[in-house]
Amino acid sequence: MIRADSADVKAVQSAVAETVKAFGRLDILVNNAGVVALAPIEEFKMEDFDRLLAVNVKGIFVAIQEALRHMGEGGRIINIGSINSDLVPFAGGSVYALTKGAVAGFTRGLARDLGPRGITVNNVQPGPTDTDMNPADGPFAAQLKNMIALQRYGHGDEIAGMVSYLASPEAAFVTGASLKIDGGFSA
Repeated sequence: MIRADSADVKAVQSAVAETVKAFGRLDILVNNAGVVALAPIEEFKMEDFDRLLAVNVKGIFVAIQEALRHMGEGGRIINIGSINSDLVPFAGGSVYALTKGAVAGFTRGLARDLGPRGITVNNVQPGPTDTDMNPADGPFAAQLKNMIALQRYGHGDEIAGMVSYLASPEAAFVTGASLKIDGGFSA
């Protein structure tokens, strides 16, 4: 297993290089790292702001830049964004939404840039999903479940299913999309 801190540029570059060394090339990149910090904007700490930008935006940029050096036609880039780039139903989430909005915009731009090379770029936008960052029994769970049409959190394997589809040959004509998988959170 190759691990890297997404906020560490050299670590991300090294992780891509190690992957290519192990497999000879790179066909699929899934940018799945993300962090969250919530606070009213006037109280938002600059170190939290910097960390969110470093992981949620710069880390994706660096991983894609490095991966493209080794990715050919038919390659797939899949970013994990958030439904919060479109909908922020609670106070204190503006900076997190800013970073996930950047991911959505970057995805659309890259689809245009990389389309001529036969590389697709898509953004998966999960709603509330049971993760370490946002557990289904966490402090926001009851409030969020009431906003989800299916009245439950998503599961990692459901998000992985969407990612698997986007990585498959069946999704060869899907690019520049931000695909919601949110149980009706945004319905």
